[in-house]
Amino acid sequence: MSIVVAPEVAAALERRGAVVALESTIICHGMPYPKNLQTATEVEAVVREAGAVPATIAILDGVPHVGLNSEQLKRLAISGRQFQKTARRDIAHVVASGGNGATTVSATMFFAHKVGIQIFVTGGIGGVHRHGEQTMDVSSDLTELGKTPVAVVSAGVKSILDIPRTLEYLETQGVTVAAYRTNEFPAFFTEISGCQVPCCVDSPEECAKIIYANKNLHLGSGVLIAVPIPKQHAASGKMIESAIQKALKEAEDKRIIGNAITPFMLERVKELTGGSSLESKPYSRMEYDRKTWQNIYESLHSVSSWLAGV
Repeated sequence: MSIVVAPEVAAALERRGAVVALESTIICHGMPYPKNLQTATEVEAVVREAGAVPATIAILDGVPHVGLNSEQLKRLAISGRQFQKTARRDIAHVVASGGNGATTVSATMFFAHKVGIQIFVTGGIGGVHRHGEQTMDVSSDLTELGKTPVAVVSAGVKSILDIPRTLEYLETQGVTVAAYRTNEFPAFFTEISGCQVPCCVDSPEECAKIIYANKNLHLGSGVLIAVPIPKQHAASGKMIESAIQKALKEAEDKRIIGNAITPFMLERVKELTGGSSLESKPYSRMEYDRKTWQNIYESLHSVSSWLAGV
């Protein structure tokens, strides 16, 4: 399969520089234009300020692209839902038909690994949906983490999902799950979920050691590093979480389950919060320390000899 790698990304990979993969579903399906374009641009700027090269991934006219220019980003933002939401299962169809695809976590991980990108930053991964034991609605993000050795840094998963079952599923898939400077797995909009994690990391160096060990041992699975919402966003996060719980109760009363629950929840939470749920979406988590991702990459090199002697 032919993959177009942006010159800047290719050059960074060639010199073993820092490259951070970014998904495109959030651009096309996460928020309206021009908010989506503004967010995408700001996210790439955050990555650059940390000393890394951003690589937003999407399928354009049947061709996978790793790294987009400003015109391509604008095309995604304006097209919105005209771009197909593309998980791993959809890649072959979108490419074969010459279609346009906005990559989810699973597809972004797939392409990142194909070109040698080790770290992917996103807002929240998918998980096991509530009543998943009946509907079998389990995100392909989880199985991708089980078979693709890419480190995913996220704000956890939304409480719309079944977080305990999501963590159990990740264990089954053999995925290392760590939380950054906390022992509790974050719930996207809030710092707490009531679920403990098996591993806590307190520094970029510790993150790097885990990523390196996972790669060096050829475990074949990914690493999930969950970073809780920054303190300055906690108040608005709790307000959104309250709206989520109310919407969940409404969905239960109306017996909305399966694929219908996600669009219902997103729309209802947006209504209940007066649209402020959009303001706290995925990438604000990166603001807590703009040097963290750069430090992780630097640490990956500096701990190599240390790990070799362990």
